[in-house]
Amino acid sequence: MSTVVLKEGKEKSVLLHHPWIFTSAVREVRGHVDPGDIVRVADKKGNILASGFYNPVSPIPVRLFWWGNQPVPSSYFRDALDKAVNLRLLLTLSPASNAYRLVFSESDFLPGLIVDRYADYLVLQTLNPGMERLKTTIATHLMDLLRPKGILEKNDADTRNLEGLPTRKGLLAGKTPPESFEILENGLRFLVTPETGQKTGFYVDQRENRAIVARFAKGLSVLDAFSYTGGFAVYTAKNGAISLTRVDTSQEALDIGRKNLSLNDVDTLPDEAIRGNVFQVLRSFRDAGRQFDMIILDPPKLAATKAQRNRAGRGYKDINLLALKLLRPGGFLATFSCSGGIDEATFERILSWAAKDAKREVQILHRLHQGPDHPVLLSFPEAAYLKGFLCHVS
Repeated sequence: MSTVVLKEGKEKSVLLHHPWIFTSAVREVRGHVDPGDIVRVADKKGNILASGFYNPVSPIPVRLFWWGNQPVPSSYFRDALDKAVNLRLLLTLSPASNAYRLVFSESDFLPGLIVDRYADYLVLQTLNPGMERLKTTIATHLMDLLRPKGILEKNDADTRNLEGLPTRKGLLAGKTPPESFEILENGLRFLVTPETGQKTGFYVDQRENRAIVARFAKGLSVLDAFSYTGGFAVYTAKNGAISLTRVDTSQEALDIGRKNLSLNDVDTLPDEAIRGNVFQVLRSFRDAGRQFDMIILDPPKLAATKAQRNRAGRGYKDINLLALKLLRPGGFLATFSCSGGIDEATFERILSWAAKDAKREVQILHRLHQGPDHPVLLSFPEAAYLKGFLCHVS
């Protein structure tokens, strides 16, 4: 097995069990190694510290999953999958929910592997060459372990380009799922389209947050910005909202959102669906003097890395400033960021700047994060990608 030798002092993060090794930390690679090979990682003195996947074309050439100087056990990946699945069973998610994350990459000691459950089907992503090699073996084990009807590969994430991997979608095991089918989330019914939808088909990371936000929606007019297929809209409607305005760039997502309202018997509620750029639509609302009682901002990722933080920060401030100006006094703002380059403290500062410019007083009622099926390793804070605030605005 080949060995990656670190520069002096760069072993500290490895000893703290952080799973990423950046190019700048690598002194040399001893032995021939191909993308996706498992390598040992050593300090300058040659002491073996850990093992992980190697990919020379990636800005993160080594992704660790095994610590110590012992070889990686042959059963490692099977055992890690079993542990990840068993943890989800221990979470005691509502029996009225059959959509959640089964495997969350580094947080489950399986870097580059994402597996989501949608009712009787699983959707899998492999985001580095090491996991790409193992996907058939992984699918076979998941079929034996969980007995789903089928496992779909949804490998169209932009991050695969950084790893030198092509995009790919298709069936890995079992039967091909229908183009769209129903899932349950906290007893509510939603259509998902794993093959054509965003991410793996639905934003399961917002499950708990949708329920929290909806508790405040009774009797309110709700603007669901970046609404996708209407997750927040359905929850708020079921909890007594009096009108909905949904804005998204995708007409297909808006149409599915309308079907989701119908599935949950809230399609008689006034529902305005607007296809367009959310920033532009909110500016037009501001110029027209429109106001709402509750606004939900759940934009796509604006900053994947810290290098993109400044540009993303301006975008987050702009959209939150617009929302604050559109809220009636006493209204509620639920605002989110899923950008890895923006941590929670930075996002809170951005919100405070927007509040100052809008001349509004903002009280944080809830700090919102991804659900427990997306665990965060203490040694890997980057896994805490979703952060949000539910605020009362006066």
